[in-house]
Parts: sequence; C-alpha cells; structure tokens
Amino acid sequence: MADLQQPRFDPSFLSRLFIKVKQILFPGSAEYWDQRYASGGSSGQGSYGKLAEFKAEVINNFVRERGVVSVIEFGCGDGNQLALADYPRYVGLDVSKRAVAICAEHFAGDSGKNFFLYEPSHFDDMQEEHKADLALSLDVIYHLVEDEVYHLYLKHLFGAAGKYVIIYTSDKDERGGFFERHVRHRNITRDIAERFPGWTLSQKIKNKYPEGEGSGEASFTDFFIYETR
Repeated sequence: MADLQQPRFDPSFLSRLFIKVKQILFPGSAEYWDQRYASGGSSGQGSYGKLAEFKAEVINNFVRERGVVSVIEFGCGDGNQLALADYPRYVGLDVSKRAVAICAEHFAGDSGKNFFLYEPSHFDDMQEEHKADLALSLDVIYHLVEDEVYHLYLKHLFGAAGKYVIIYTSDKDERGGFFERHVRHRNITRDIAERFPGWTLSQKIKNKYPEGEGSGEASFTDFFIYETR
C-alpha cells in the first residue's frame, strides 16, 4: 500500500496572506511597512536577485567615480540591498522600527554603518545631524501614498544631500490597483523641477530589467541622478 503523504503546511503562507490583507486595509505607509517587517516580510523583490545586483553596480560605480565619502539612505529596509554596497560611510533611515533593528543587528560589526528611525514630523530638528555627500532613495517614493508624506520626504531627501541625490523609482502619475494600495506612482521629475530648482537632473539610467521584456525579475523603476547646480 502506497504511503499517503500529508500536504506540508507552508508557514510563509500566513505571512504572505497577512501582508496581502494589510495591503487591502492599508493603515498608512509608515504603519504598513512596520507591520510588514514585523510579520516577517522583506523589502521586496527589488532588493534581491538581479535587480539588487543592478542597483548595487550603478551606485557603487557612482560612489567610486565621484569620490563620494558619505551616504545617507531614506528607507534602508531590511538591509539586503545594503549588503551589496561599497560605501565609505553610511547612515540608514527607515520609518519601521523593526527594519532599523534588523539592519543594526545584521551590520553590528561594521562601524561605518549606522541606523536610525526616520520620523518625518520630527526630522527637521535632526536635519543638520544627518548630512552626506549623497542621499539615496531606492524603491521608496512609489510607496508614499499620502501627499503630505511624499512632499516631506522629498524635502528631507534633498535637504540631507550635500552634492548628489540618487532616486530609483517610477516617474508617472498613477495609483496602484485594489490589491496595491501601498503603491502610488509619482511624476518625480516634474515635482523636483518645481520644488528644488537648485538641483539638476544630470542623468537617467534605464532599468536593465524593465517590465515587459523577458520574464521573471523585472521592474518599472529607473535611476534618476541629481546634482547641485
């Protein structure tokens, strides 16, 4: 008589289900990400695999070629992308306490990396403490669904940058679907040109793995590199 194997329960299923329910109910961008990391979720596909390698290649080359000494990132996530980075000095900020704790633990032996909770409503008082040659925003802006949060984020991102800002995101006005309430695309090139005239879009680097070409890992995001005039 053949053995009848019982179907195996996948514990990650409950985590994925929890994240999907949270997307539908959506408590707000900061709360969504804190709950996502607390429930075992990750920073998402863009911080892993080929997409993560592509991002690391572009940014590491830029840091090396421009002689960047210090980097600050608004939205460090779970640190998987950072593991591929080669920055002399780094400060990672995130709205999620859990993400900050994960990164602090993972990079505990690296004195060149420090992590702090990003609280937008209180960051103006800390602005001078967090200045760097380069300010990074990777796969964050299209998750800022609230207008006030989005505009404050841009203010802090450019305010923290001494020389350069690198943004990896989409560039269009479009809301996510019913199951993507944590997504809202923004026309960043228009908004930045209007709000930060002292900065110039010096380069746009198209994604190496764009949506609609091939299968598997792909993204709707591109690199937008800004420099002070």
